[in-house]
Amino acid sequence: MVRWGIVGAGKIAHSFSKDLALVSGGKLTAVGSRSLERAKKFADEYGAPHVFGSYDALFESDTVDVIYIATPHTYHAEVAISAMEAGKHVLCEKPMGVNKSEVERMIEAAKKNKVFLMEALWSRFNPTINAVKELVDSGEIGDVGYLYSDFAFYALDRDEKGRLLNPELAGGSLLDIGIYPIFLAYLMLGMPADILAKVHFHETGVEKQCSMIFDYHNAHAMLYSGLTSDSEMKSEISGNKGSVFINPRWHEATSYTLVKDGETKTLELPKIGKGYAHEIEEVHKCLQAGKLESDLWSHQNSLDLIYLMDTIRQKTDIKFPFEL
Repeated sequence: MVRWGIVGAGKIAHSFSKDLALVSGGKLTAVGSRSLERAKKFADEYGAPHVFGSYDALFESDTVDVIYIATPHTYHAEVAISAMEAGKHVLCEKPMGVNKSEVERMIEAAKKNKVFLMEALWSRFNPTINAVKELVDSGEIGDVGYLYSDFAFYALDRDEKGRLLNPELAGGSLLDIGIYPIFLAYLMLGMPADILAKVHFHETGVEKQCSMIFDYHNAHAMLYSGLTSDSEMKSEISGNKGSVFINPRWHEATSYTLVKDGETKTLELPKIGKGYAHEIEEVHKCLQAGKLESDLWSHQNSLDLIYLMDTIRQKTDIKFPFEL
């Protein structure tokens, strides 16, 4: 039985804990928060027997095997490295780090301490997305020439001190939701030869819209993330023999539609719970096999992904105060 501890008791940690209860082979045994009262409330809700009023106290305890880190982006590297230095395995919410330097330090810590580390990019383990990747890789739609993907919702009316609109917390659309379309292009087409990008900034200094073109040999990926409006969030991958659509909301999809030879076919692929269960299962499989990284989403995959986001930031002058 894999014993899980959670750091950061926010919304995503609640979703994760609900899905953990649906997965065999693991259980939530401890919660750590900088507020002991908040940790107790969270632990009571999900039946965790141990609570800690500091992260380090959790890491140093013998109550958990693996830590799920659900803090804001800016704390990922510091918290993950502390957990790994204490000998704990880590599943870290995406993006793994704010920049490539942070991700490199995290991977170095994992290797030094011989512990498992994986970025919690839950869409990578979604059954529908896995099926679409197999379909694309098999040549079912021929040579891919076009990919479209977006992720957008309205958020400009939110608290400016919250993580989305606060530059001190690495706010903006790119790292929070732009990571999803970027991930899809990378998963289906690999690393682009060139990247074009344009952004608009919010009055707080964070980027609020980002449009990207990934240029591949004989293919373009058109990607978008934004906080200024909702979008359909339906992704398309088109080749010379057909097209496949990942149906809304594509990053947590339960179906895809194949259009080929004048026929349209939709395949339903249910997921467990909200969808976090699949990445939890991957962690369990890796730990049981003695692996220190996942074959489905490796350390190199995380390095490639943050490199792409760093490149977009460099091209569009997205900077955070703590990096200057």
